[in-house]
Amino acid sequence: MSTHIGARPGDIAPTVLLPGDPLRARWIAETFLDDARCYSEVRGMYGFTGTWRGQPVSVQGSGMGQPSMAIYVNELFTDYDVQSVVRVGSCGAVTEDVGIRDVIIASGACTDSSMNRIAFHGIDYAPVADFGLLRGAVEAAEAREDGSPFHVGLIFSSDSFYAARPELLGEMVDYGVLAVEMEASALYTLAAKHRRKALAICTVSDHIVTGEETTSQEREQTFGEMVEIALTAALG
Repeated sequence: MSTHIGARPGDIAPTVLLPGDPLRARWIAETFLDDARCYSEVRGMYGFTGTWRGQPVSVQGSGMGQPSMAIYVNELFTDYDVQSVVRVGSCGAVTEDVGIRDVIIASGACTDSSMNRIAFHGIDYAPVADFGLLRGAVEAAEAREDGSPFHVGLIFSSDSFYAARPELLGEMVDYGVLAVEMEASALYTLAAKHRRKALAICTVSDHIVTGEETTSQEREQTFGEMVEIALTAALG
């Protein structure tokens, strides 16, 4: 039993969807999974296990930011032998090439966090997604009948929600960054360390350029497209 998750051995499936918001975790479990049961409520960070198309899958809230997310991912990998983690979160678009509610499949994650610099003695390690999950997500997005917009590319994992120097994001856009969020870089790095699979799929909840935004309830309960893509990518 781990410190922060507190589930028993066998409670968590080999594949885990990882929303930051614990209420989104509950919504995903209730909406997409069959026979979902709650295995953890520690610190209000809900975790559920059920099945999707007959295959076991768990959903675990991770909190906001790389330090919080890293706690849960470390425990999922080391204490519960989880093999694949797909982040299903929200992000803020930083380019007009991306629209509100578009889905972004993150091939790699830039960051201003010091976590990797500390770990790699100042070297800029480049965290990337697992290619198999990435390919599966792209294929799942392309196969959707509604043809909803999606993008594949870089995201920026920030350590600050209210950035001290927001103008720097403009420079990141010039190098292909599509959106900003707060977790993917650490997720990809931990997956590489533990030889596991990881992918981040995010829905644009806010647009930093146009000022458009969704409500907190919409962010919690209406981002189903990325969940379906994530489940298809991870479980086929």
